[in-house]
Amino acid sequence: MQGTRGAAAVLGAALLLAGCSSGDGGGDTGDGAGTGITQQPREADPFWVNPSGSAAQQVAAYVQSGKKDEAEQIRKIAAQPTGEWVGPEEPEQEARGYTEAADKAGRTALLVLYNIPHRDCGQYSQGGAADGDAYRAWVAAVARGIGDRPATVILEPDAVLHLVDGCTPDEFHEERYDLLKDAVGTLKSLKRTKVYLDAGNAGWGHPDQIFAPLRRAGVDRADGFAVNVSNFYSTQDSVAYGKRLSAKVGGKHFVIDTSRNGNGPYTDGDPEERWCNPPGRALGEPPTTKTADLLVDAYLWVKRPGESDGECKGGPKAGQWWPDYALKLARASR
Repeated sequence: MQGTRGAAAVLGAALLLAGCSSGDGGGDTGDGAGTGITQQPREADPFWVNPSGSAAQQVAAYVQSGKKDEAEQIRKIAAQPTGEWVGPEEPEQEARGYTEAADKAGRTALLVLYNIPHRDCGQYSQGGAADGDAYRAWVAAVARGIGDRPATVILEPDAVLHLVDGCTPDEFHEERYDLLKDAVGTLKSLKRTKVYLDAGNAGWGHPDQIFAPLRRAGVDRADGFAVNVSNFYSTQDSVAYGKRLSAKVGGKHFVIDTSRNGNGPYTDGDPEERWCNPPGRALGEPPTTKTADLLVDAYLWVKRPGESDGECKGGPKAGQWWPDYALKLARASR
């Protein structure tokens, strides 16, 4: 799963505030990287495009070096709204920076909170808050940063899944349920924030295994749940999985991460590593609220295409930008 970017993200938030101007429809809303990156039409895609994100910076670098083809490929990523993964160090500053920039552009910020204690079971994205008190303080800081501005939050990728699949030790289960439920409550106390609790993906198991844990984690109070975060399962399979799960949690709506699912999942090599920087993948459906099913609130790019899953298959650390992988995703997209 994705790592966090800490100080780099804080710097990015500050640059956003300096570089973005107001806009409407599909018009120009600021171009901090000098690449012509603009917002998508609001009626189909109300989420904020970061004009100073890693992909936009890569476009600028390719343009400057005369690599026009590469620039146009990476523009496929830079032109779409993607999740901003709030770091552990300055959560209030980051959340405020992203939501203020998005609000100024007339759009909604898409934030990902990924800091639960004992995160990722000691794998590539291990870490998280030191303890429950630190996590509650971190979530409260994020909430202060969001304030009354519009935001959609994807809450804790893998946190519930790892309670179900045995990855997280039993002694941490009760605390994690409490922390997730409290986080949902804190975020839903905000006037214009939607919350989707992560609920795994179409390839890991069956909805019967996770619906009760999702309820214990507070999905009833959330706006719904998220599926396929940072994964590769097809939109069709993700819709089917989400609809089966929705039927077991009171008809809750859901969102799907389509960022890298254009060619579906990778089926070769070590089954335990198929999710990590798999070759031959492609960008999926662009982010939009105009989906194929009434239960699906949006297709989102929660994972930023081009950021590494971890130090596997030649990749850098989790969450770091990897231009070569980004180019392959873009070139393979339809």
